[in-house]
Amino acid sequence: MLVTRETTEDRISRGRRIYARNLGIPEAEAETRMSALAGHEFVREAYLAAGGTSWSSPELSDRDRALAVVAALVAQHVVDERLDPYLALARGAGVTEDGLDALMVLLSAYLGQPATSRGAAAVHRTRSARDD
Repeated sequence: MLVTRETTEDRISRGRRIYARNLGIPEAEAETRMSALAGHEFVREAYLAAGGTSWSSPELSDRDRALAVVAALVAQHVVDERLDPYLALARGAGVTEDGLDALMVLLSAYLGQPATSRGAAAVHRTRSARDD
C-alpha cells in the first residue's frame, strides 16, 4: 500500500475548496469572506477540519454530509444564513423539499419543536427565495 505524506497546507487548501463549494462562493474569495466573519485563526482551523476525512471519506455521500450538517445546525438553533448554504447543498445533492420537511419532522421527535420549527421555517424561507 502506497502511503503519501500530506502537508498542512494541502489539507488547508482542500478545506478551502470544500468551504467555497459548500458556501457557493469562488475559492479565491473564501479566505477573505470567512476571515471577515470569524477571524483568520478560526478559519484556518475550519479548513484543517474540512480538509480531513469529514468531507472526503467515500463512506458518506455529499447528500449524507449535507443532511448531517443541517441536522447538527438545527440542533444548535443555527437557523439563520449559516444554515442556508447547507440547505442548498442538500437540495443540490438530491434531497427534495418533501425530504427536508420530513427531516424537520424527524428531528422534532429528538430535539423538540422549538429548534425544529425554526429549522422548518428556514427550509420554507429558502424554498421561497429559490422559487422567486
